[in-house]
Amino acid sequence: MPAYRLHYFPESGNSYKLALMLTLCGQSFEPIWTDFGGGVTRTPEWRRDVNPMGEIPVLEVDGERLTQTAPLLLQLAEQYGRFGAATEDEKFELLRWLFWDNHKLTGYMASYRFMRTFTPSADPQVLKYFRKRLDDFLGILETHLQHNDFAIGKRVTVADFSMMAYLHYPADETGYDFAASHPAIKAWLDRIADLPGWRSAYDLLPGKRLPHYA
Repeated sequence: MPAYRLHYFPESGNSYKLALMLTLCGQSFEPIWTDFGGGVTRTPEWRRDVNPMGEIPVLEVDGERLTQTAPLLLQLAEQYGRFGAATEDEKFELLRWLFWDNHKLTGYMASYRFMRTFTPSADPQVLKYFRKRLDDFLGILETHLQHNDFAIGKRVTVADFSMMAYLHYPADETGYDFAASHPAIKAWLDRIADLPGWRSAYDLLPGKRLPHYA
């Protein structure tokens, strides 16, 4: 059985994606809290010794450090035969939503939430711009989920884990009450939370939390 170590901080939705995937695949991991708020990932030493891309998370597998959440989710899905695609058509749809999420939904929600909640004196014009973009992307997802249980249809996949990670955090962090604004997204989040073994990010990822400014 592989030995996993996950470098993370609790507010990182990308870290949560890997923690949740490993947990739902029945795997344990050693949590390595990282002082992201203190700037450790921007130091030359951390980039030399842990991740030259300067990003969290980092997943160590038997001592080998691997990075970038999307390919790691796909690798784990293939390795454990869970939450991946069963057909070529499903593979295309899974990749389509996974790449869309990385480029649009996660990218903007992660930036908006961080600036809104964890940054003192955030620029209101920047927040307004991010919010406008997010409203558009969330509208796309809402429409899709009005007719589909999950990203590619009736079965949950890593595309769902990727898209839901930053959306599942508390409303006082995201700034969205999805039950009121996007009921299909809220129902989808609830379906994922009903999976056996599901746990939230703050349950899976212990450690010092970032101060709130929102």
